[in-house]
Amino acid sequence: MSLNLRESGNGLRDDSPFVSAPLAPPLLAISALRHAYGSNEVIKDLSLTLNKGTIGCLLGASGCGKTTVLRCIAGFDPVQAGEISLNGQIVSRRGVLLPTEARHVGMVFQDYALFPHLKVAENIAFGLRGGDRAARARRVDEVLEIVRLPGVRDQYPDELSGGQQQRIALARALAPRPDLLLLDEPFSNLDVDFRAKLTVEVREILKQQNTTAILVTHDQNEAFSLADEIGIMRDGAIEQWDTPYRLYHEPVSRYVADFVGQGVFLPGTVLADAHIRLELGVFQADTSDWPQGTEVDVLLRPDDILHDDASPLQARVLHKAFRGAQFLYTLQLPAGGHVMSLVPSHHNHAIGERIGIRLEIDHLVAFRREAEPAR
Repeated sequence: MSLNLRESGNGLRDDSPFVSAPLAPPLLAISALRHAYGSNEVIKDLSLTLNKGTIGCLLGASGCGKTTVLRCIAGFDPVQAGEISLNGQIVSRRGVLLPTEARHVGMVFQDYALFPHLKVAENIAFGLRGGDRAARARRVDEVLEIVRLPGVRDQYPDELSGGQQQRIALARALAPRPDLLLLDEPFSNLDVDFRAKLTVEVREILKQQNTTAILVTHDQNEAFSLADEIGIMRDGAIEQWDTPYRLYHEPVSRYVADFVGQGVFLPGTVLADAHIRLELGVFQADTSDWPQGTEVDVLLRPDDILHDDASPLQARVLHKAFRGAQFLYTLQLPAGGHVMSLVPSHHNHAIGERIGIRLEIDHLVAFRREAEPAR
């Protein structure tokens, strides 16, 4: 008899007789969701779960349906099929629509949606219900401390910067202690540099408060900086729901591989012994689904191609983009293929110069070669 020796989160093995408490249900569960505007079906059989304290994200191009999912979660739109549960309670299904105010959900919008005629403290207190005036005032001060703006309670929104206004919008959403926070493109009106800084700050705030949240964005950097789990959306469905690391290194489809991060595809051929031959050499891979001779495309990220002066494999610099600590080089291989490489910026090579490179792949990702469309 063998024993399962995996450790559980409480330090007991999974097979221990003392582990008997059932797992808590996910805070958010969406099952087979469908939604349409007239005859236009924008959400197609979408399912996901989100556990308490987790920050999720729906990432996709404009028009993929991600904001509609958020509206359905909030209760703004009914669903045509499937169901949405919060804390184990069904809040949306065909014929069932729990009102938004009864869902214990907070929202932060891209346009802040602050009341210009109300001071900051009044904006934050607007959604607070119950308790006396002193209790509401204490909660306002608490959330102003949480978002690191304790000194602006008596100012009006137009006296604040865009970043400060967005943090006040976050404070207003957090004030009623929602079970779930919905973030709808919250940083899109900010400049790129400040957006990156605020994204990190918001993640820290949400994690400190153990707030469950789901972000909608088209910005990959935003999604990767903020979220624990990300769903890549395409035409109303989730192509892959996974951690940022796995989305980048282990995409399940060519669409995800193309959409996430930077990379190129090099042609390869499947060999008989679980290997793939590329222009750069022969590499081990799981080729069990493909017969020998299958033509494939192998995904190579810039961090897979390392600059190595001692390597006999040489590539010619076609283009370079300075990124401070690094250059992003576009390189031409001897047989004509192109790859990209991130190289420390003290290796400043000229266009046309040849440099040594070597491949270092932890996760070889390959897809069957797509046939060229008929013309």
